[in-house]
Amino acid sequence: MKKRIETRCVQGGYTPGNGEPRQIPIIQSTTFKYDTSEDMGKLFDLEASGYFYTRLQNPTNDAVARKICELEGGTAAMLTSSGQAANFYAVFNIANCGDHVVASSTIYGGTFNLFSVTMKKMGIDFTFVSPDCSEEELNAAFRPNTKALFGETIANPALTVLDIEKFAKAAHAHGVPLIVDNTFATPINCRPIEWGADIVTHSTTKYMDGHGAALGGCIVDSGKFDWNKYADKYPGLTTPDESYHGVTYTERFGLAGAFITKATSQLMRDFGSVQSPQNAFILNLGLESLHVRVKRHCENALAVAEYLSKSDKIAWVNYCGLPGDKYHALAEKYLPNGSCGVVSFGVKGGRKAAESFMKHLKIAAIETHVADAHSCCLHPASATHRQMNDEELVAAGVSPDLVRLSCGLENAEDLIEDIEQALNAI
Repeated sequence: MKKRIETRCVQGGYTPGNGEPRQIPIIQSTTFKYDTSEDMGKLFDLEASGYFYTRLQNPTNDAVARKICELEGGTAAMLTSSGQAANFYAVFNIANCGDHVVASSTIYGGTFNLFSVTMKKMGIDFTFVSPDCSEEELNAAFRPNTKALFGETIANPALTVLDIEKFAKAAHAHGVPLIVDNTFATPINCRPIEWGADIVTHSTTKYMDGHGAALGGCIVDSGKFDWNKYADKYPGLTTPDESYHGVTYTERFGLAGAFITKATSQLMRDFGSVQSPQNAFILNLGLESLHVRVKRHCENALAVAEYLSKSDKIAWVNYCGLPGDKYHALAEKYLPNGSCGVVSFGVKGGRKAAESFMKHLKIAAIETHVADAHSCCLHPASATHRQMNDEELVAAGVSPDLVRLSCGLENAEDLIEDIEQALNAI
């Protein structure tokens, strides 16, 4: 029986046996006991499944990862301590010093900085392209040492919509996987793997948790990219890993499990960005209502976007659910049931007017957070994207007057009235 996505949100990943806990147990333990050294040795050699140290794997985390894997339609998944860790692992798992990656320019500012500054120091070069670029421009960005193509389903905070099929076509033409951060859309509104993506990442801190309670990230592998076909390009997956007993991941675990097993056995072992079992438990509670909450977030955001589009105090509005939006056609294709609860707009009067508007809001709080039950607001140019210069801000789709409003689960009319009084107070 193939369960529909609503049922997977509630019951995916974990099926209790007779007399076992109905809710996923929190296995709050760093280590696990074994009777013999031989038993533990099999785990270290990846010859048996099981647990020996929570930095690598934990039963609570694995159950929640399985649920997200089911939601995205992948073959394997792993939790990380944050969305940043998920994106870092997803790229670093296949790109090393001397390699190159192509990425959309409108990605989240923190991810842009991770790629353009921190990973650049590690010897990995990045080329950033507009998500609206032509196929010719996109193909021209690839090099012989390109190892991946990266984008966001809905960019934060520019709200550009990625043409996933166009990006997947280019990636596969050059023999590399497409990695898509699906945080804003969630698998409720878009499943990138169905459109050609190979790896999907999430900041589970956002809609998946949905209550601002627990940091986390997740990586899901589609199991569809043929690493063996490009064995010379991905030796970390197709040749023996001498740091882990000489295992060849594609041989031992096949295409369905090679990528995640390597990320767990190698990167999580060395970097340790593990999600705590307590956070995984909280995340799972959020996942159980994800399908209900996302619908309400989208309804509220559309109502707010429609109000803003008619206000003479607003310079512009970005929300792909609006018929006149630049990305409406792509949203109709990839996000027919709704996009997300985030609306970006510009207040007439520029940066100072935007900051004044936010100070007068009474319901939406000024926070760096986004995408949870409470409405919140941010001026990215002076917060999440403040590390960028003006040129980089423009390339990322973040103008100085941009306000990012994350519509929560409150009454839509209350949100609109709050916005109206704040605009009138400028």
